[in-house]
Amino acid sequence: MKAVLIDGKKIAAEIKAEIKAEVEKLRAKGIIPGLATILVGDDPASHIYVRNKVKDCEETGIFSEKIVLPGNTSAGELLDIVESLNKRNDIHGILVQLPLPRHLDEFEIISAIAPEKDVDGFHPVNQGLMLIGRDAIYPCTPAGVVEMLKRYGIRMEGRHAVVIGRSNIVGKPAAVLLLKENATVTICHSKTENLSEITKTADILVVAVGRARMVTADMVKEGAVVVDVGINRVGDKIVGDVDFEAVAQVAGYITPVPGGVGLVTRAMLLKNTIKACKRQTVG
Repeated sequence: MKAVLIDGKKIAAEIKAEIKAEVEKLRAKGIIPGLATILVGDDPASHIYVRNKVKDCEETGIFSEKIVLPGNTSAGELLDIVESLNKRNDIHGILVQLPLPRHLDEFEIISAIAPEKDVDGFHPVNQGLMLIGRDAIYPCTPAGVVEMLKRYGIRMEGRHAVVIGRSNIVGKPAAVLLLKENATVTICHSKTENLSEITKTADILVVAVGRARMVTADMVKEGAVVVDVGINRVGDKIVGDVDFEAVAQVAGYITPVPGGVGLVTRAMLLKNTIKACKRQTVG
């Protein structure tokens, strides 16, 4: 393997240690950061994600409240719960685990969260502030991507970053945050023609499409930084959107799956919760 491994486990541990220290400072002032997680339905992956988030809170001293609702919960019932959490002074962050059951409108529910408590960074207000370059609560995964690059001393300014994927959760905000770091950004997607010709020009390649091992070695520039956001199950294995073994022979830096972006995403949720708490309590 030629590429340097960008170790998500190591970075997540560093962030969590920093968060724990921040929480101790806040608790010394009588402030206990609080995160509420709402889970609707019985999606197994969602239950695992929420369980991990609760565990992260326990490890760092953040108060965690988990609300589990049946899959047939109505929009009105869910909105009432969100509104009650908006009003609570002991809850500084609200997370509605996605995806929601099909009868619920994700945009409607996310938009009902008070922007200052939107620790996922999905609220239209936070997305808008991010787009115009103002400070906001940024989506955890794209913010985690930038955090990983910074912690490995990887320069973004002036470099060509290619993002494959245009979702509102990862692709678009990743492009915006890379642009904020003064990278020159190209967004590719399922309708992009001559994709490999574009990806081969990338100094930094961020892949977030949800297709197992889609990016192959011949699509990557020698020495490029490759960040794999994908999580796919192939048989009994979890793999990314990048053909890791082959691409690692070409890239300069690469993130693994598992053990990469996912762990840092979880850590960034804690960071967003502390940011939200400070804004609501100490300014």
